Amino acid sequence: MTEDEAATRAALRRYQEHGSDLTRPMAMDFFVAVPDRKAGEKVAAEAERLGFDTSVEMDDESQEWTCYCSKTIVPALATVLAIEKQLDEIGQRHGGHADGFGSFGNAVN
Repeated sequence: MTEDEAATRAALRRYQEHGSDLTRPMAMDFFVAVPDRKAGEKVAAEAERLGFDTSVEMDDESQEWTCYCSKTIVPALATVLAIEKQLDEIGQRHGGHADGFGSFGNAVN
């Protein structure tokens, strides 16, 4: 198991521990770090063709650019790992790289 796979597995486990059901759809945001807006827009265009909703934003504090790629998926480990790999490949073509994911989960309170 790679370090990245272990980190993804641990993150998904935390969602479960907080009440999310990983067999049900969940809105997830995947982050792609990019060097600038232009690169982010290129990543966004490719990700949109794959069904992601995207936005490109600069963090005011760090001045770093991120392309946010959002999609509702059933977050099985293999699915999340495949998306991370796919977005990393897109990011690398434009000088960036996949930089994790986040979600509010799907727990019912």
